[in-house]
Amino acid sequence: MVTSADENTPLIVSGSRNYLSTNEDHEDATRHLLEADTDDDSISALQKDDPTCQLDLVKVPSISTGFAIDPGLERVSSAATVHVSEENIESQDGPPSRSMFANHFINVTPTKFAWIFGGIQIGYFIGFFDATFMASSHPVITSEFHASNSASWLTTAFLLTSTALLPLSGRISDTIGRKPVYIFSIVVFFITTAWCGLAQSIGSFILARAFCGLGAGGVFSMGMIISSDTVRLEYRGIYQSIINMTLGVGGALGYAGGGFLCDHLGWRGAFYIQLPFIFAYLLIAIWTTPDDLGRIDPKDETRSLRQLLKRIDLTGSFLLTVGLTALLVGLNLGGNVFSWSHPLVVFSLVLAAVMAVVIPIYESKVDRPVLPIRLLTKAPHAYIIFSNFFGGLAINSIMFNVPLFFQAVKSESATDSGLHLLWASFGITFTSVANGFLITYFNSLKPFALLGATLMFLGGFTTTALTLVDLPYAITIAFLALASVGQGFVFPTYTVSILAVNKQEDQASSVTTLSLWRNLGYVMGTSVSSLVLQNALRIRLDQVVTEPNKQRIIEIARKSVEDIVTLDPMHRGQVIQAYNTSLRITFLSATIWGSIMLLLTIMVKLPRLRRNEKELEEEETD
Repeated sequence: MVTSADENTPLIVSGSRNYLSTNEDHEDATRHLLEADTDDDSISALQKDDPTCQLDLVKVPSISTGFAIDPGLERVSSAATVHVSEENIESQDGPPSRSMFANHFINVTPTKFAWIFGGIQIGYFIGFFDATFMASSHPVITSEFHASNSASWLTTAFLLTSTALLPLSGRISDTIGRKPVYIFSIVVFFITTAWCGLAQSIGSFILARAFCGLGAGGVFSMGMIISSDTVRLEYRGIYQSIINMTLGVGGALGYAGGGFLCDHLGWRGAFYIQLPFIFAYLLIAIWTTPDDLGRIDPKDETRSLRQLLKRIDLTGSFLLTVGLTALLVGLNLGGNVFSWSHPLVVFSLVLAAVMAVVIPIYESKVDRPVLPIRLLTKAPHAYIIFSNFFGGLAINSIMFNVPLFFQAVKSESATDSGLHLLWASFGITFTSVANGFLITYFNSLKPFALLGATLMFLGGFTTTALTLVDLPYAITIAFLALASVGQGFVFPTYTVSILAVNKQEDQASSVTTLSLWRNLGYVMGTSVSSLVLQNALRIRLDQVVTEPNKQRIIEIARKSVEDIVTLDPMHRGQVIQAYNTSLRITFLSATIWGSIMLLLTIMVKLPRLRRNEKELEEEETD
């Protein structure tokens, strides 16, 4: 279901030639760059699609997309990089090292970095395998627990905790150091993965997935932060491309291999098989992660725990989690498990409405808010952020329900249904890699944002077409991949765009906000599409299923997708028809969210990008 990883590849290049680094050795260069920073008038000028409003780009191999990973730190400069000539590097760092890679890293040797970075890749691979594995396996898992109508919670619980707490891991690690947060996240990920395999009820499994999201969110964000801490800015594109490939392979195998493992090892075995790799990852992290990595304020050494916690927006994260949980509980239970007038449903929706008022008021008064409200109220930031939200909503409305379509309507196995998503995963990986080169070569952002948004909009229609006619396999794959290909264009482009319209000191917080809202879109895409599907299915089953044993047939159809094939031919055909119609409505809802994204993309004003050093020199001369 989750397509998709972080595309925070450092592309933007400052107009200054000085090397900006978080390393103390480069404080002079940092001050020089900040003194040369643009003023408010120049930043506002970026809101116009004007060739004179330009920034530079470094060519990097790829930009990943999908489940957004972001450090959530003001100090981590992965949001932007600067142009560094070989002369500048030599003047700052002295003679080249004997090792051709030694000057890539900060405070670690190439050998130690290889171990650190290798461990991070294991974490990313398993984390994205685990996240996408649920898309192809949830019909099997929920069928065993006779809870197919609660399928969305398997993914929603994971995304809810990882999204709401994602910014916090960066804030906390900036206060107490990287290693404690990193190790804690891996331990939680290990324990909760085992818990998923041992769960004996749907409630226990959903709770395990929620805590698993807590661990995975920390693994994702801390891996990005530690990479940023140990790799010099001018080389991060190289190592980000390796991360992107790991995310792509892990996500693809999660889609395809998840169903295969469920069919051959059982869904419990699919969780158990991850444990040795997570344990090895834990040992590598304990052994290689520097103890002193992370704290940026020396005064933190003398602060009490209470003083340290005051610097973190724990209240904002709590309010955000409560509001999201209340909204998702109301949407998932209403009209599905309980009636819309049920006290729990009413209370949840009212609480969500109250939080929608309280959160903006509170966050607007906090010094370091987890959700910066100011970015949601000005152009072009608001257009970019909300376009990403509706894009996440659209793509997950499709990807989460495609395996269900092939298993319930086409009577395919979990393995075969997952293989259909494999090609979509390859599509998003390819386009996200190509997009980095294209926006650099063509010196523009808006065309690729428009192309991606258009493809995502059309992808809703092409996926809907699968419920209307039987198509050849090649066309089926192309129709399924269209929205993912669009995602590979639009999300990385918007990440670059949010950097381009912000000052250097605001870039990390702006990318954090963009990632947060995109992940909220993923969460809502799963939840809202399940709301549409389950309510449409309930109505449609009541219309088409006939006696005898009508209520028993409806109960079987809603509780266990795998039991549909055991029904007699007449009732099986009726149930398949009901599922097909309900999924058609669900896929059409994705076109609504896609159309909103496309409209916002048409309206947004994006800056152009400088293509080469010659233009930079000409502007500096002027």
